[in-house]
Amino acid sequence: MKIFKFGGASVKDAQGVKNVALVLESAGFERVLLVVSAMGKTTNALEKAVQNYFDKTDYQSEIEKVKQNHLEISRGLFQENHPVFAEISLFFDDIESFLRRNKSPNYNFVYDQVVSCGEMISSKILSEYLNDIQFRNVWLDARDYVKTDSNYREGNINWEETQRKISELDRNICFVTQGFIGSEANNFTVTLGREGSDYSAAIFAYCLDAEAMTIWKDVPGVMTGDPRKFKNVHLLSNISYEEAIEMAYYGASVIHPKTLQPLKQKNIPFYVKSFLEPKEPGTKVGASEKNENQETYILKENQNLMRISTRDFAFIAEEHLSQIFGLLAKHKITISLMQTSAISFVLCVEDKYNHIDELNRELQINFNSEVVKNVSLFTVRNAKLEDLNKFYENKNILLEQISKKTIQVVTN
Repeated sequence: MKIFKFGGASVKDAQGVKNVALVLESAGFERVLLVVSAMGKTTNALEKAVQNYFDKTDYQSEIEKVKQNHLEISRGLFQENHPVFAEISLFFDDIESFLRRNKSPNYNFVYDQVVSCGEMISSKILSEYLNDIQFRNVWLDARDYVKTDSNYREGNINWEETQRKISELDRNICFVTQGFIGSEANNFTVTLGREGSDYSAAIFAYCLDAEAMTIWKDVPGVMTGDPRKFKNVHLLSNISYEEAIEMAYYGASVIHPKTLQPLKQKNIPFYVKSFLEPKEPGTKVGASEKNENQETYILKENQNLMRISTRDFAFIAEEHLSQIFGLLAKHKITISLMQTSAISFVLCVEDKYNHIDELNRELQINFNSEVVKNVSLFTVRNAKLEDLNKFYENKNILLEQISKKTIQVVTN
């Protein structure tokens, strides 16, 4: 089978859904499992509804806006009496019913039950539309196949159970399913982390021993830098799994960090292509003699710089690092860069869940610590070190690190 993944930008409106069909016509829709994200900014809108629910403000109107947006998109795709309209309404009825009955104070649990509906609805709309225009497919509920632990919002895959369930699928037909979601032992929904739909596609690819996996995006492929942030960038035609993993780790937004390992383990080729220009070759990630190691630029914004030191000016020792790492894990704060000296430990971190202030308060019980918020981490892979000065032009440098041919600079 082949695995195709379409993100939210590709299905943000009725024309986008129709364009998916054009892509499938160009690329072929035989023995394909198609993974789809929520439409447009649906995830953000449902996140706001969840926040309003916990703030005890008007969450119903936020949900109603999302519902009306999906109905409007559907009116551009279906006849007015099509059964999909009733199914869309049922999804939103389920959201409101859950929130009315919910007694759990666990924000992450509630988040996953509500926000996951975006993928459920978008996949149902796309599946119904494709069937209507004779692209025959079966709609799958990914939660019946992707099994996780109960780590809500960052689910860890139960690979043995997931493999067993997915391997039961008939590989001679086409499917449409959801990215981003799975379920735990009690069948409650668990999401796989923000932008986790790419990872979902890789899970299905791995478990189905797929021929290839393609992610369809609004860019030509993997570029030497984000064209919205850097000038004079160009397409990388072929890169290795290792290079793609490094780029994802450093923050290249076109690739989800968890996506590549399952594909690499089974040597499944991975393509990044444009849904606007489906006949263009895009980027191939995998084993190839054509792989390139060109200078690439990555910018991670909305980072935080932490400086931590001992109160008595003692050396930063293993027991100190153990305590610091324990607190980072507790607050689900991700390290983007770290540097240690005799008496200080400096971290550039990503705070996805807005826990940085709480972390800092806990650190200050035993350490001196300070936080500089809203910094940027600029990374250059395969840097030409003889041209080092150009990377420092017009930047206020807070931290720098060079390892092999990778340069990293934290600026504000």
